[in-house]
Amino acid sequence: MADHDRSRDAAKVRRFEHPGRGRVRVRPVPKGRQVDPRAADAIRALLGDAPRDRDLLIEYLHRIQDKYGQISGANLAALAEAMRLSFAEVFETATFYAHFDVVKEDGKDIPTLTVRVCDSLTCALFGSEALLGKLARELGPGVRVVRAPCVGLCDQAPAVEVGHNFVPRATVASVKAAVGHKDTHPHVPDYIDYDAYRAAGGYRTLERLRSGALAVEEVLKVLDDVGLRGLGGAGFPTGRKWRSVRGEPGPRLMAVNADEGEPGTFKDQYYLNGDPHRFLEGMLIAAHVVEATDIYIYVRDEYPIARRILANEILKLPPGGPKVHLRRGAGAYICGEESSMLESIEGKRGLPRHRPPLPFQVGLFGRPTLINNVETLYWVRDLIERGVGWWKSHGRNGRTGLRSFSVSGRVRQPGMKLAPAGITVRELIEEFCGGISEGHTFAAYLPGGASGGILPASMADIPLDFGTLEKYGCFIGSAAVVILSDKDDVRAAALNLMRFFEDESCGQCTPCRVGTQKAVVLMERSVWDTALLAELSQCMRDASICGLGQAAANPLISVIKYFPELFPAARPAAAK
Repeated sequence: MADHDRSRDAAKVRRFEHPGRGRVRVRPVPKGRQVDPRAADAIRALLGDAPRDRDLLIEYLHRIQDKYGQISGANLAALAEAMRLSFAEVFETATFYAHFDVVKEDGKDIPTLTVRVCDSLTCALFGSEALLGKLARELGPGVRVVRAPCVGLCDQAPAVEVGHNFVPRATVASVKAAVGHKDTHPHVPDYIDYDAYRAAGGYRTLERLRSGALAVEEVLKVLDDVGLRGLGGAGFPTGRKWRSVRGEPGPRLMAVNADEGEPGTFKDQYYLNGDPHRFLEGMLIAAHVVEATDIYIYVRDEYPIARRILANEILKLPPGGPKVHLRRGAGAYICGEESSMLESIEGKRGLPRHRPPLPFQVGLFGRPTLINNVETLYWVRDLIERGVGWWKSHGRNGRTGLRSFSVSGRVRQPGMKLAPAGITVRELIEEFCGGISEGHTFAAYLPGGASGGILPASMADIPLDFGTLEKYGCFIGSAAVVILSDKDDVRAAALNLMRFFEDESCGQCTPCRVGTQKAVVLMERSVWDTALLAELSQCMRDASICGLGQAAANPLISVIKYFPELFPAARPAAAK
């Protein structure tokens, strides 16, 4: 070593006498990334007196992102020090979520205003790809234009997000106007607030339950008798789930899944933005039944209106119940999977957990946890007050109850449609959506969002409900119905969905991470190798950790199966 190198190294250390060890060299500062004092001061001011609990990491990353429009390495390091976490933990969490704009080491700042153009299926049908290109050319260097997955405005496609302000049925002119507007936060529309809800009889059922006038077993019996199932997509019997959580030793928790990220789905947003207390009362009833000490509501970041409404209305809830925590997603579809959501609420990357144990046994913070979807809880009060007969008076084709359908695509009147369970898509289009769009002919439909498969119009008379579509390789899921016409390319629609799954894969397991990527490559070819795609799809189904990888190939397989005219030269799949 050269003398000047030795001198420089010596300057970094000091020596002291250690009892029993003699003279010891100690570095004056720890190795690794150093914290900028200015960044440390800024983070301390930003966090104030808020607790430095590990599970609040994502909330604090949002504070940085909201204030600066980006997250610098200096601020990440300062946040890590403030929360007594390693820089690696903070960095890997921040870079996992799409809505955190982490500045790269080259030091180049990210534009403080980001314009996100939805490129999911319905928006793609209405020209989002061309709109993306025009905006990238015309908005200038001070604005960052990026693709975005579904933002929950499928009935107003194409949708664009400017900051946290949404532009429905977007054009270049309307987006430019939004960019030029100083307020990038959305206007909160009129909704049924606490006073109005209370005046109409709200929270009386909750009060009866808390007072003992309404027994817990009566509530559970109603849920069992009506057959209410989870309306987020899985369809698990609600009464059975509540009983399972009650059977576990306390303390227990509750988590509400409002991370409605399935392309084509926007029903939960409709209820949260219009009648939040009907959902909140159902939530508090559920929490009382399972004796949850705390409730965590996980709202997707693309729903700022719902988040603001809930933040206001939670403060008005009747006293005496569990503590309610509002948590904000950060742009990760995978966090709609229940165990990924739990990881995100804990302030971590949204990686699905291996099972067993199941969340009702070991869930949030290791405690037994009840997990329900927004719409499931929305119906609880009505079911108790109106009774089993009211619910069963609705339904068609041998099915009972009501379903909230998110309808988009080639219909005259898209939107959230409350319709009888078991209705067919043909009936849904004609009776609730004003028919097919002018100049279009009904050709195909998605009965259950991106992962629910694609069926031809010739199969439009299948009742839409749990258990009616599975034999066709499809399912209703969250009841997101997307209508395609003769002017749409079904193969292109399946490719759009597979690209979505490729982008949204968490990357934890190889079958999903590599399988979706490989499927996109194969589907981009002019001629599909249907046998190879079928083999790849089976591998993804069999070996993926969670539902994303297991269901990602459903649209692909259904297109190959039900649209054979698109594959005249396809070689048959190898016999098993």
